[in-house]
Amino acid sequence: MPLNILVVDDSSVTRAMIIKTLKIIGLPLGEIYQAANGLEGIEALEENWVDIALVDVNMPIMNGEEMLRQLRETPEGKNLPVIMVSTEGSQTRIESLQEQGAKFVHKPFAPEAIRQAIVEITGISYEPTSTESDTDF
Repeated sequence: MPLNILVVDDSSVTRAMIIKTLKIIGLPLGEIYQAANGLEGIEALEENWVDIALVDVNMPIMNGEEMLRQLRETPEGKNLPVIMVSTEGSQTRIESLQEQGAKFVHKPFAPEAIRQAIVEITGISYEPTSTESDTDF
């Protein structure tokens, strides 16, 4: 079953790196949607079926923590698998995000960290591809 994925980050370069990572890690991909902040992310979720969201924490307009909180208050977003991909260093903030059901991956990240977080949070299995790399992004 292909996964429809939403990537939310205020950096277009980071979104491109995450999307490139998603393409090389060997998981079945459907549509990949992008948003530059949490508000755009919420709007994308209202317009599209998404199986998992990868969200930055520190963004303008609406940060990832606010987006996650708002998501968890809706029937559609209550159980949506969310992976926070961020440079966030506050252990208190990270624990708060995890208490809301999000996985956390630190930037810079290895492709394997993204793959492992997706496998853990969705339960999906995968077949590694020959293009997988150990490069940090």
